Amino acid sequence: MNHFKILILGFLISLSFTGCKEEYTILPSEDPILLSTNNVSSLIDNSIVFTATKGGEEITALTTIYVNGEAIQGDTFTSNETGEYTAYATYDNLKSNEVVFNYHDGSEINFKKRVLIEDYTGTWCGYCTRVAKAIEQVFTSTDNAVAVAIHRDSSNPNSATYDPFNYDASVLENLLNTPGYPKGFLNRTILWKNPETEYVNQVLDLTQGENPKLGLAITNSLANNQLNIEVNVKKAKNFGDLKLVVYVLENGLIYEQKNYTNYYNGLNPVPDFEHNHVLRSCLTDLLGDNIPKEEFINDVYTVNYEIAVPGNVENSQNIEVVAFVIDENGKAINVRKANLGEDQDFEQI
Repeated sequence: MNHFKILILGFLISLSFTGCKEEYTILPSEDPILLSTNNVSSLIDNSIVFTATKGGEEITALTTIYVNGEAIQGDTFTSNETGEYTAYATYDNLKSNEVVFNYHDGSEINFKKRVLIEDYTGTWCGYCTRVAKAIEQVFTSTDNAVAVAIHRDSSNPNSATYDPFNYDASVLENLLNTPGYPKGFLNRTILWKNPETEYVNQVLDLTQGENPKLGLAITNSLANNQLNIEVNVKKAKNFGDLKLVVYVLENGLIYEQKNYTNYYNGLNPVPDFEHNHVLRSCLTDLLGDNIPKEEFINDVYTVNYEIAVPGNVENSQNIEVVAFVIDENGKAINVRKANLGEDQDFEQI
């Protein structure tokens, strides 16, 4: 009986292997046409560019590209209507894969909102500790603020207003037309009310409300005293004239600070005061470099800087990079800070 069961089991196993066999013929392969696009989502009125390849070679010029079933001229498509689109290419009776992309009006894309604080200060300025303390209070309340300390007034060691970190920002100050120190400006054009420590909410309010339709991302690296910086600007709507400002700052600078306030234990001067976010170099014009509208590719503008570490930098490991975009009225739309070696993505929300 056991012998019979073994025979039956062997027969069933044989059938199972036979049933799994499939007769087929190997056919010569045909390299497919692969269609790709430079962007799967774009702001209306901007161009989508297609690329077709076959067997690793570009054949775009030899293909006919269809968008929503209609042939287009060349490899570029533009629409002023929002919605989803489907594209494919044909070549020599072959059809490519389908590519789906969309056009939007920017209403669904926003970026994290940050506020710029430009602090006009000086180691010789006894009341400038008031703004320094206010900035500390801001940082305690939010991480959406970016500070820049623009030291003034003289680079002459024999001057009563000597500051070893002095940076000539007179062209900017003349535009703001607010004499005296200290003074803080928010998003470049808004005067921070005095005393700043009692108006921290003025800064915090600028981090609230409607999110901007423009964001920044910074990548930077340091090698052999060479600083490489890439700044990317992304827009989610069409703007007027825009300008970009890029700063190189330094943290951890130790120098005594005059102090006519009760802050910092009322010491005057404050010995070994740590000066942070100190402006060391401006890689653009202080009033900003124009961003050509035609250089926004897929809503993104990219600019690279390759420079030697500024000679006034004491410790290159304490470098940070700040970039912001200003509108035609000189107001900062958004700002971003990057620590040394940081590689950022857009803060899209």
